[in-house]
Amino acid sequence: MKLRILFIANTVVSVPFGIGSVLAPHLFLSLFGATLGPAGAVMMQYGGAWLIGLGLLTWFTRNAAESEAGRGIAGALLVAYLVALAVSVRGQLAGALNLLGWMPVAIQAFFVAGFGYWLLTERRVAEPAARKV
Repeated sequence: MKLRILFIANTVVSVPFGIGSVLAPHLFLSLFGATLGPAGAVMMQYGGAWLIGLGLLTWFTRNAAESEAGRGIAGALLVAYLVALAVSVRGQLAGALNLLGWMPVAIQAFFVAGFGYWLLTERRVAEPAARKV
């Protein structure tokens, strides 16, 4: 899979989740069977702002995804998705969200696999080329 496609997919997922979190945190989280207090709503809006920003980052850099900067962004997103996946699985196993809460788990697992695979295969392709020099 090309990194450009992963960047576009990240945008398609992150921006709508971010917009929902910023504009209607109570309604958005109620879809997952949870409620928020005032402080939780503010924190969810804050997180949504970051999702929008990361989605736009990958959109604006989609044509430079194969560059050194793109590889750095992919590495950072891999770490972010790994942490998010751990938090999401823990929350689901604790019963914090309803059945729909497995959707973010699946999305995060997809991106962990995608970015991880791309970074591992990219490294293997780059190493033989570097040795020829």
